[in-house]
Amino acid sequence: MKQYLNRYLPEDIAVSEVTEVPERFHSRLNATGKIYVYRIATGEVKKVFERRYIYDFGEKPDVHLMRQAAEILAGTHDFKSFCANRRMKKSTVRTIYSIDLKEKEGEIVITYTGNGFLHHMIRILTGTLLEVGMKKRSLSSVAELLEVRDREKAGFTAPAKGLTLEKVLYSPLQKESETL
Repeated sequence: MKQYLNRYLPEDIAVSEVTEVPERFHSRLNATGKIYVYRIATGEVKKVFERRYIYDFGEKPDVHLMRQAAEILAGTHDFKSFCANRRMKKSTVRTIYSIDLKEKEGEIVITYTGNGFLHHMIRILTGTLLEVGMKKRSLSSVAELLEVRDREKAGFTAPAKGLTLEKVLYSPLQKESETL
């Protein structure tokens, strides 16, 4: 089945595992979390072969400050300031288990793990973290965003091309280390 699916699905979709599930299983409604990765190019030389999958920021932000801001954002909060859907009727409370920032040669990789994310939430979080890293936003303003619940106060929406849905989690006990 896995081989058949991979042969006929579009090139940008790959099935890595096939598992039998109960008849009433729903891939979206039974998800207990997601892992997203956002890649940011910070070097002087563009990554031309990866240009569709990485945000070419072109500047080097202060990753230490970005990590401090990420610590403020991790946890269970009302993330309304980070939701692009202004008419959201459902709860905007979500839990971010971790925001991990890693530096590579000319690149920052941010991994977000949470129980669910709002419309454009990862991209707005990334824009906000970049503003902190560029010293255009203070750490205290990040904490205030969780209180004011106003999208206009949060950072810019980073482009979609740096964002990848890495994994959908289905077990409440499944940890990030078990999934990668």
